[in-house]
Amino acid sequence: MEIKNIHNLFLSCNSVSIDTRKIENNSMFFAITGERFDANTFAEEALKKGASFVIIDNQDYFIDERTILVEDSLRALQELSKFHRNYLKLPIVALTGSNGKTTTKELINVVLSKKYNTKATVGNLNNHIGVPLTLLSFTSKTEIGIVEMGANHQKEIEFLCEIAQPDFGYITNFGKAHLEGFGGTEGVIKGKSEMYQFLSENNKFVFVNLDDTIQREKTEKNLRITFSQTDKNASVLINEIKANPFVEITYDGIKVKSNLIGLYNANNINAAITIGKYFKVSNEEIKEAIESYIPENNRSQMLVKNSNEIILDAYNANPSSMEVAIKNFLQLEKENKIAVLGDMFELGEESFEEHKHIVSLLENEPEVKTYFVGSQFYANKMDSEFVFFHETFEDFSNFIKEEKLQNQLILIKGSRGMALERTLELL
Repeated sequence: MEIKNIHNLFLSCNSVSIDTRKIENNSMFFAITGERFDANTFAEEALKKGASFVIIDNQDYFIDERTILVEDSLRALQELSKFHRNYLKLPIVALTGSNGKTTTKELINVVLSKKYNTKATVGNLNNHIGVPLTLLSFTSKTEIGIVEMGANHQKEIEFLCEIAQPDFGYITNFGKAHLEGFGGTEGVIKGKSEMYQFLSENNKFVFVNLDDTIQREKTEKNLRITFSQTDKNASVLINEIKANPFVEITYDGIKVKSNLIGLYNANNINAAITIGKYFKVSNEEIKEAIESYIPENNRSQMLVKNSNEIILDAYNANPSSMEVAIKNFLQLEKENKIAVLGDMFELGEESFEEHKHIVSLLENEPEVKTYFVGSQFYANKMDSEFVFFHETFEDFSNFIKEEKLQNQLILIKGSRGMALERTLELL
């Protein structure tokens, strides 16, 4: 069956699903096979649970006229999403970057939703499956789509741009994330810049932080909408940035007081301001939107546990985000500071040196008592009166329970696999 015919069936459905545990009534189910299972085996279950149509790529599981056989279910999902995107013809803002993608996406969404009917990537559905699902969630009522794109190797952003066909793009930054897959820092820059390349070739716009040297240089041939703290020729001039601990931004004589912690969140806010202004959202509505945004899901959250104040930033970590989080923590005007830092993953051959560098930032820092958790940090174990090492979370938990911490400001940060939010249960 041709994609346009599948699209006609899709328009009669309420939603798309790839998981029979989350099937909605009158949905279209795509049997996308994983490494450990054949999703075609769930086709019958999907129909029984309310799916109107199932897309399969194994004829052995053909059931009746509600079953659509294709050569490859995943490719069909991707092609359908691209067809749907072109069918709707709505403006799409895409974003990628090493750090801050999801927070920036949510800020852009709350700002633009003040004036438009927007739809954005849910959670971190930002890969070769998540981007198509996001595009298929857009409807004729959607006025602006916001698509987050993640990548851990070359050509991935290029592929996602080919599917989503964005009209606008923004790259948050180029950091030391997924170094193993990208092949080092230069590989990260090259891979993320595939978005700039796509937008340039299609005469589309990029939003650019002119204070980021790499962004400025990589977009010289692009159509640009810019922001800066230093370049008075920028489209939006940021007058002042503060963070103690919450970020405050001043622009156009307006002070925006956010609920986000850390100077590293300033440019996430600046991007949302710039995009809002471009789409003619009023300054008053931009301020209201940003000030109403409350972070969640372990991302730059400020919590209070008993007598301790906690900066919970345990959703993920890489060398770049870890370093800026530490530097921000050091500049906070507070006594009795503790950092609980977990291993950073997907760093390949550079893992030992990157963990060593993070240790070096704190080994002689008297203002902070630091607990490093995980085997990668433990490999850099050393004697210091300010830093302590625990090879496993269990070792750390047994130790910290005895500390009975009170009246501390505590930073918690580590890669997702470390699940350092468990520390909250120990306080």
